[in-house]
Amino acid sequence: MPLSPVIQSLLDTDLYKFTMWQPMLHRHPQAQAVYRFVLRNQPEYPLAELVDAVNAQLDHLCGLCFRRDELDFLASLRFIKPDFVDFLRIFRFQRDFIAARAEGDTLHIEARGPQVHVMGFEIFVLAIVNELYFRRFDQEAAREEGRRRLDAKIAQLRAFAQEPPLAHPFEFFDFGVRRRFGRDWQREVVATLARELPDFFKGTSNVLLARDLGLVPIGTMGHEYLQTFQALGVRLRDFQRAALEEWVQEYRGDLGIALTDTVGMDAFLADFDLYFAKLFEGLRHDSGDPFAWGEKALAHYAGLRINAHDKRLVFSDSLDVPKALALYRHFGDRVDMGFGIGTNLTNDVGLKPLNIVMKLVEANGQPVAKLSDAPGKTLATDATFLAYLRQVFGVASQAQRTA
Repeated sequence: MPLSPVIQSLLDTDLYKFTMWQPMLHRHPQAQAVYRFVLRNQPEYPLAELVDAVNAQLDHLCGLCFRRDELDFLASLRFIKPDFVDFLRIFRFQRDFIAARAEGDTLHIEARGPQVHVMGFEIFVLAIVNELYFRRFDQEAAREEGRRRLDAKIAQLRAFAQEPPLAHPFEFFDFGVRRRFGRDWQREVVATLARELPDFFKGTSNVLLARDLGLVPIGTMGHEYLQTFQALGVRLRDFQRAALEEWVQEYRGDLGIALTDTVGMDAFLADFDLYFAKLFEGLRHDSGDPFAWGEKALAHYAGLRINAHDKRLVFSDSLDVPKALALYRHFGDRVDMGFGIGTNLTNDVGLKPLNIVMKLVEANGQPVAKLSDAPGKTLATDATFLAYLRQVFGVASQAQRTA
């Protein structure tokens, strides 16, 4: 019997795939890109065993199209433009642009082609691999444990609600599509949080769930958007400024949270001058010590004579409820905040989650790289380009920092 489809709607993905897709279609429709799947931890069984099922799921994905009601929802978002909706109306994923194969115990997945045709694969591939992987485990036992842990999170936040309020509210949202236990489990978790914690739970990155549950879809930009500019013909030292400038021109005040760690926070702040600091609503943390990052952000705003109470810091790196609350207690009287919690919401069921990504590794025939503030998150396939990027931005390697 064939496996049931993991992906049943093309809205079942992160909002930021659409918000990055639109400016790339408008300004760089000719860009070519390569995305590769990477496993960062040790699974319970080799992912190569999933290759046939993954290929079947990719066949199904490439048969889907956007339905009218889905396009209507996207069009209702004021930052989504009519011509982009028209593009999505005729869009289909092309099976020739993605391939999955097994080599020993390793599962290889690569998407290669025009960026506006392959950039959307990422979240779907990760959701497919996750769900296929976890289908081999005891589903009912996992859900029962997941509900117990979810109830504990809700109890913890209800206890927190009794604390004296700080200057800014505590708000969190679901960022858990890419590493979820499964599609139906994510829906149950998000619906439960929306029902039980309406004062704290403010939205989800999952566009389908946002539509179905009447929630705010959350998301702006990811690393791939900034990385692409490393290969778009601008001087490498200027790629961050070029990416931020095009974002401002595309959205003109909407979607104003900038991602800071494509080449590290220090290098980002060197480019994030008064112009950008005034135009962007705030910053998103995705690697490194979040407390040190927050202090750097606040010091930067202070140096520019910008009132941090008018800005927003979004934390999204490996968060759980205790870490989010600790960050809130530390910064809550100084700046507005939001907390995007992923795996710990949608895959906290007593099983070891997969640590998987599918990242941009090449654009227009050139390597691109990410210099994360956490060494384990640095991603590059070309050591020469990575060394050059470090040199251009004055970012020391981990070995150099510890020497």
